[in-house]
Amino acid sequence: MPIIRYITNDELAAVIKSDKVPHKDYLIVDVRDDDFEGGNIKNAINYPSRKFWDDVDELVKKTKEVPLVVFHCALSQVRGPKAARIYAETRQNVLEESPLKADVAILKDGFTQFQVKFKDDAELVEKWDKEVWAPEWS
Repeated sequence: MPIIRYITNDELAAVIKSDKVPHKDYLIVDVRDDDFEGGNIKNAINYPSRKFWDDVDELVKKTKEVPLVVFHCALSQVRGPKAARIYAETRQNVLEESPLKADVAILKDGFTQFQVKFKDDAELVEKWDKEVWAPEWS
């Protein structure tokens, strides 16, 4: 079983704001489905959980050189951790990696808490919509 760790909001923010190149040095995989609308972590790619099984082989092949792959959903309680596990296991099988070469992580508390903390930082969050996250402020 591959080792998958949790990464905090602050740790991920530090990676994004570093000199690391998105999609090359790290990749953020957002597995939210219809709830992807309303904002996302900057440079994240959306691989909806409802069809993740269908797309995981392609994702593994596209990311085989990426050293850090971070998964999340809204809360990172079900969809994000499940996708991270499927990805890590598929990566081990498809690329015959043992031990796993990539650092596979899950964003602790998901996008919901990330956007609470960083919604006003354009380097970290894009397409944020207050109608989705704070309709009472509108």
